[in-house]
Amino acid sequence: MEKTVQNSYQKRRRALLARITWLFLDAHNRYGSPKITKLLRKEGWTVSERLVGKIMHENGLRSCVSKKFRVTTTDSNHDQPIAPNVLNQNFKTTAPNKIWVTDITYIPCREGRLYLASVLDLYTRKIVGWKLADRMTTDLVLAALDQAYSTHKPPKGLIHHSDRGSQYASDEYRERLKQYGMEASMSRKGNCYDNACIESFHSVLKKEFIYCTKFQTKAQAQQEMFVYIELFYNRKRIHGSLGYLSPSQFEAQYYSSIK
Repeated sequence: MEKTVQNSYQKRRRALLARITWLFLDAHNRYGSPKITKLLRKEGWTVSERLVGKIMHENGLRSCVSKKFRVTTTDSNHDQPIAPNVLNQNFKTTAPNKIWVTDITYIPCREGRLYLASVLDLYTRKIVGWKLADRMTTDLVLAALDQAYSTHKPPKGLIHHSDRGSQYASDEYRERLKQYGMEASMSRKGNCYDNACIESFHSVLKKEFIYCTKFQTKAQAQQEMFVYIELFYNRKRIHGSLGYLSPSQFEAQYYSSIK
C-alpha cells in the first residue's frame, strides 16, 4: 500500500514538473512561481505556490526578469500649448476605447539607438498602437496613434493622456487628436505618476524583454518587438489586474458579455 502511494506521488510529481516546464518555456522564461501557479490552478491542478517554487528551483527554472528599471521624466521645455490633466490619476474605466495612455521609451540596439512609442488602452491594458524608430519625433508618436485609431476606431470623446513632451504638444499631434475626436490630457510637469499605467507597461517591457535581449540590428529589434507585443504581451501574458487573463482575452470577455 505504502509503495503504491509513493509511486502515485512520484508520478504526480513528474507530471507536475512536465507541466510547469511547458508553461515556463511557453512564457519564454518570463513567469515565476506566482503566475505558473495561477495557470496550473486554472487547468485544475491543486497545488501551492510554495511547491511550484520549490520544483522550479530544483530544476533550474528561473525567471529571466530583471529587477532594474529607471523611470525618466520628459523634458517639457517648449512653447507649445499644454492640455489640462483631465485624467488626474483616475485610472479606472468601464469599457475599452474610453481612455488611452501613451508614452515614449528608449530601446538600446548595437546598430544605433531606437525609440518605442506605445499607446495602451486603460481598460484592457492592451497595446493598441506602437511604433519603433530611430528618432524621437512627432512622426513617431503620430504613427503609433494612427495605428491605434485605424485598428480600433474608437468613438468620439476618448480621453488621450500623455506627458508634456514636445511631440504630443505639437501642432500636428493636436490636430490629429481633433480629427479623431479625442480629448487631450497631459501629466503635470515632472510627475511620472500621472501616467503610471504606461510607465508600468514600459517597466514590464524592459524588465522581462529588453534587459534579457541583445539587439544586434534594428531589423532584429523590430521583429522581436512585434513578437513580444503582438504575440506575447497582448495575446498571452496574464495580468493580475485582469483576473489573470491576457489583454486580448479580457477584451474578448468584455465584448462577449455585452452581446
